[in-house]
Amino acid sequence: MRPFARAERVSTQIQRVLSEVLKKEISDPRLELVVITGVKMAADLKSARIFFSMPGGETARTQATEGFQKARPFIKRELAGRLGLRYMPDIKFFYDESFDYGARIENLLKAIHADDGSDHTSTEK
Repeated sequence: MRPFARAERVSTQIQRVLSEVLKKEISDPRLELVVITGVKMAADLKSARIFFSMPGGETARTQATEGFQKARPFIKRELAGRLGLRYMPDIKFFYDESFDYGARIENLLKAIHADDGSDHTSTEK
């Protein structure tokens, strides 16, 4: 058995349940377009880092973080009730920058590809 397998199972459950709660029970407009991208649990199951992504830039990101902070007690109660854990982990929300990083790399690759196409003229007839 792999170490920390329970932490991985609990993090998957938290991600699934939290996605449902966001979709069906939270009406905060700041959290409408939020997607939960991952949950990292501590090995002792006492804390969870919840990662989210959303379109809209820096201001939308800041507003979503504020929305999560406001909804945090409600989210924690809902998770505790649905997961049936003996101890509900402390939850913290973080913006997942990996999608922005991937989009930036993709744009750079497209720019390089576009530059290569315009610099090289074909000599074939």
